[in-house]
Amino acid sequence: MPTRRADAVWEGDLQGGRGTMRMASGAYEGGYSFGSRFEEAAGTNPEELIAAAHAGCFSMALSGALGKAGHPPERVSTTAKVHLEKVGEGFGITRIDLVTVARVPGIDEAAFQQAAEGAKTNCPVSKALAGVDVSLDATLES
Repeated sequence: MPTRRADAVWEGDLQGGRGTMRMASGAYEGGYSFGSRFEEAAGTNPEELIAAAHAGCFSMALSGALGKAGHPPERVSTTAKVHLEKVGEGFGITRIDLVTVARVPGIDEAAFQQAAEGAKTNCPVSKALAGVDVSLDATLES
């Protein structure tokens, strides 16, 4: 299996500095700052990239589980919300909310929810983030 890589460079102090994050694939390169991480300034932040990774991983894991159960989905759409909050003297990711909507012909609600819970537990990003509380709101679209 391949090893994935990304790079980050930070220049300056914490509040006045700025940085750039870049995926080795070239799929994304963008700036980040204190303002884009802790306020509402333009740019990205590590938590947003974690959210993208988790949403993508979960969607693929759910699609795989549904297909394996004989119910290949037409569509799986997931949003991940990563909560960064003040914890003690620093900050921490305290919660991730996964919200997914899937169109899956021929599956009942119970089987869909079981597949969704399994994907939440077993996708590699969920496993990597096992120390964080992850909630799931899974909707089966008709």
